[in-house]
Amino acid sequence: YGQYIVGRMGVPYRDKEVCIISVIIDATNDIISSLSGKLGMLDGITVKTIYSKK
Repeated sequence: YGQYIVGRMGVPYRDKEVCIISVIIDATNDIISSLSGKLGMLDGITVKTIYSKK
């Protein structure tokens, strides 16, 4: 999926003992959904996906 990634940012939230990673992807809805699903199957990972209207 590397060819679709525009940017990413990681933020450690030490008070809550979590790390938040945001990834900006320029791809079709099917590709984004596929990546989101695969990431969501990883143990200890929660995925939230937001789509732009453009």
